[in-house]
Amino acid sequence: MASTQQQIKEIIRCGQDPKYFINKYVKIQHPINGTTPFTTFPFQDDVIDDLQAHRFNIIVKSRQLGISTVTAAYALWMVLFHRDKNVLCIATKLKTAQNFITKVKFAFNNLPKWLILKPKNGDSKQHISFANGSQVKAIPKSEDAGRSEAVSLLIVDEAAHIDGFDNLWAALLPGLSTGGQACMLSSPNGVTGVFHRTYVDAVAGINDWNPIELKWDVHPERDAAWFAEQQRLFTKKEINQEYLCEFLGSGDTYIAADDLNYLKSIIRPPSRRDGPNGQVWIWSEPSFEHKYVVSADVARGDANGDYSAFHVFDNTMGEVAAEYMGHIRPDAFGKLLDEWGRRYYNALMVPELNTYGHHTVTVLQARDYPNMYYEQRQRDPAFYPSSDDIPGFNMHGKQLRERVLARMEEVIRNRLVRSYSQRFFDQLTTFIDGNRRTEAKRGTHDDLVMCFAIGASIIDIASIDESARRLAYIMLEASSRSSNLYGGLNDNGPASAPYTQATTMLQQVQAKEQTKAQQTAGVARPHGMSEDTHRMMGQLAWLL
Repeated sequence: MASTQQQIKEIIRCGQDPKYFINKYVKIQHPINGTTPFTTFPFQDDVIDDLQAHRFNIIVKSRQLGISTVTAAYALWMVLFHRDKNVLCIATKLKTAQNFITKVKFAFNNLPKWLILKPKNGDSKQHISFANGSQVKAIPKSEDAGRSEAVSLLIVDEAAHIDGFDNLWAALLPGLSTGGQACMLSSPNGVTGVFHRTYVDAVAGINDWNPIELKWDVHPERDAAWFAEQQRLFTKKEINQEYLCEFLGSGDTYIAADDLNYLKSIIRPPSRRDGPNGQVWIWSEPSFEHKYVVSADVARGDANGDYSAFHVFDNTMGEVAAEYMGHIRPDAFGKLLDEWGRRYYNALMVPELNTYGHHTVTVLQARDYPNMYYEQRQRDPAFYPSSDDIPGFNMHGKQLRERVLARMEEVIRNRLVRSYSQRFFDQLTTFIDGNRRTEAKRGTHDDLVMCFAIGASIIDIASIDESARRLAYIMLEASSRSSNLYGGLNDNGPASAPYTQATTMLQQVQAKEQTKAQQTAGVARPHGMSEDTHRMMGQLAWLL
């Protein structure tokens, strides 16, 4: 039996080094070998080091690596050797929560008697507390879990698989405000929710979380033969998620995994952000040399409802130049579309004619937007109004909706349009083939997906009204005489002074074009400038 002095030295060493404590004194219940010492593997030691070194850790892991057992042993070390520590574990269900406490209690009950700190009375299957004021508690998920409770260490087990975790996490955050640590661990479960966003941002280095990836092969007892056997037993989706730590590979996504992987590979942040709350993301600025289409999906604008969204398609480059997603009322959305459509040289405007879209279209018409898309009832698509024409894109009816979505899939599969947007990508990964309808997975959104589908249906046949584009060009010239080119979202009418001035200028150009053409005919065209642009510059030279 060790002397009291030796025991004190050992207690001090255990309190300073959790890896030493766990490997020397913690025992676990092995499914085959029964009660056995917990001898950690190198990757488990690394996890323990990370728990000590970082306040926030997020672990994407393969199944059956013993990480839950590691965190239970670490929780026991924290409450044994530190006063007034509150360790809280959130689990997917009651049984899982109870299992976490069972691991903690089993390890505690198998410690040498001189290491055991007397527990308090009143412990349960989900709770254990000690005389030093520390405790470990595990509870199943609920929106009230951990609310208003200061936490020293928060462990969220299988975080990606907790329904409603976004709301739960919002309730848990205040409990960490006093300096508490947090560890989220899970296998992947699609590209949505707090767990995925936190991990992606952690890898990118744009938050305070330390990312840890533990694929199947970190375990030294697993080899290629073992993995081949798992591939025989499980589906490709299960292998991708549970062993390869892939956030993709969902078999029910409308867009194939290979195409999602391609889109993921080209994602990049916008060059700048503009518009309401910075929600207009811009990758390329307007160019008069390019032709643009704006497709839009209109929502009611409720704070907790669907989003309104638009894409600016650059037809010339085959890419999305800009996009918007936000909660905005249909009338304000109409003004926003008017502003950004004009910025992109009077882009062909294609708003969906849904319930709220009629209001948005009305605003665009009231502001005299010069290049609206019109549905044709009886003839081939064109883009000029007549008595039979309807402004906007009508997608009523299941068959038409499916055709539009099929065109979007074709455009993505054949790499016809590049989108660099993380938001659009995230929505695609939860856009699934349901039993009755292709739509967003429950609890997610598809607003950017639907307006992309509209744009994909239009880009091949979209002819830009050339006079509208020329008007936009001259408006930019006229804007030097005004501080506000488009009137802004607070303008209740059409864009005012610059627009009126530019319209007059355009009329002058068109009236004199025939008689003045010879004035530019003999002037050399600069390298890289199109013939049409060169002619326009010549017209502006004598007009202004």
